[in-house]
Amino acid sequence: MTDSPHAVLAATFAPGETAVTAAMRFTREVMTAWAAGGVLHTAEQVAGDLAEQVADEPFEVIWQHFGDAVRVEFRQRMVSQGDPKAPSANVEEWGVTFRGDSRVHWARLTLPGSVDRVAAERVEESSRGPHWLGFLADASDLLAGTLDPDMVPAIIAQIVVPRLSSWCAVYTSDGDSGPLRLVYLWHADEARIDGLREQLDGMDVSAADDRVTSLIHLPDSQVLAVPLTARGRGLGLMCLGRPDRFPDEVIQFADDIARRAALAMDNARLYAQQAAANRALQRSLLPPNEPEVPGLDYGVIYEPAGEANEVGGDFYDLFKAGDDSWRFAIGDVCGTGPEAAAVTGLARHTLRLLAREGYGIAAVLGRLNQAILEEGDRARFLTLLHGDITPVASGLEVRLVSAGHPEALRLRANGKVEAVTTPQSLLGVFHEVLFEADTVHLEHGDVLLAVTDGVTERRNGGRLLDDNGGLARMLAECAGLSARAVAERIRRGVADFATEPSADDLAIVVLRAR
Repeated sequence: MTDSPHAVLAATFAPGETAVTAAMRFTREVMTAWAAGGVLHTAEQVAGDLAEQVADEPFEVIWQHFGDAVRVEFRQRMVSQGDPKAPSANVEEWGVTFRGDSRVHWARLTLPGSVDRVAAERVEESSRGPHWLGFLADASDLLAGTLDPDMVPAIIAQIVVPRLSSWCAVYTSDGDSGPLRLVYLWHADEARIDGLREQLDGMDVSAADDRVTSLIHLPDSQVLAVPLTARGRGLGLMCLGRPDRFPDEVIQFADDIARRAALAMDNARLYAQQAAANRALQRSLLPPNEPEVPGLDYGVIYEPAGEANEVGGDFYDLFKAGDDSWRFAIGDVCGTGPEAAAVTGLARHTLRLLAREGYGIAAVLGRLNQAILEEGDRARFLTLLHGDITPVASGLEVRLVSAGHPEALRLRANGKVEAVTTPQSLLGVFHEVLFEADTVHLEHGDVLLAVTDGVTERRNGGRLLDDNGGLARMLAECAGLSARAVAERIRRGVADFATEPSADDLAIVVLRAR
């Protein structure tokens, strides 16, 4: 492995429950950006193992690419920690070193086929000089490898250092007209970053031309200020510094990289805005609160499977319908996105409105079916399990209507599992459908399980999770558990059934009579 890395990507993480998954997600983005798919799963596992050992305090993750291998460092100020543990995955080498007041837990992974590839790259580099055309292609791949707007400035800086400059500072603004602020700084000599940051505090970047590349002079550096402009809008400034003058070739490369970087930054911002809007829309389609129901212990899990810019089609609800009754629903709209969200919103509001008007659950589904059909070409069919809950002395009295939805299961206190719903027509397909309610009694300790097809149709090769009563067998193992524990057990079973991530939304509602 060479002494200096070809590329470096770093990120800092706050302590907490999400620190491990955040470090693994960052690792996945780095490996994707570096096209290092051959070690992606191993790198994620290593990152997760090391993050678990430091997640109680803030830590920094630094990934370095050396051509023939990648190395990860988990840096953290020395705190009270147990003995370091080796990663559970196979790595070429691992260890712990100490730098100043920091402890560094590191591991190195060899890239598949790296020996032949690195040798070829060295021959190619020596024959074509330091700035070959592949540099721009590599830069484009790195910038296209993430849609996280916070990572783009880091990628920009670590692309150009040290190939084009000794250091790089990226400035952006919070809005189109806001002042520029330093968001990322990188120096080929990490020990000089803090001093450089102080020096840049006195540099007036607002004086740089926001339309063309210009030069700014510091006492020991010449600074190339390159505007980041995409789709006619100024997004920020990329400042490159080196002790000598910038050759014309380097300025041309910097301009080209700035154009690609600005487009990547703009795409990431647009993606983040769309993702935030859709998360807000998704939250609006779920219950604003979960009521207290006498005699009922319940647990709910909801996991949309789409990308961040998609709204899932699954939903659930639990709400008060009268003085002594409550209603619940779990549904699955065909598809995802705004069209599915429109049907989800229509369903939730219709269920609540008609409940307040005193309609029974069978009548509610009949009217909802008609409302969906009246949407015309915009309509999406919907499977729905809708029920009302009435506390009684011996437990809970539940009436249910299953409109094309996966069957609800009852778990007795003795471990016996049985289906308790009659399949009926799904919604949004047929006119003049009449629905009938099933009545189910839950004695103290009995559990009612309702799920969407993200559970029952979880696939592993040619098998589905619910083949041959797979869900019922899983539920039978939950006798004596709380409603929340039952829901978590089903969720874990779905995740463990197959190695690949689920491609469908998942919703689980568990009702247990206290």
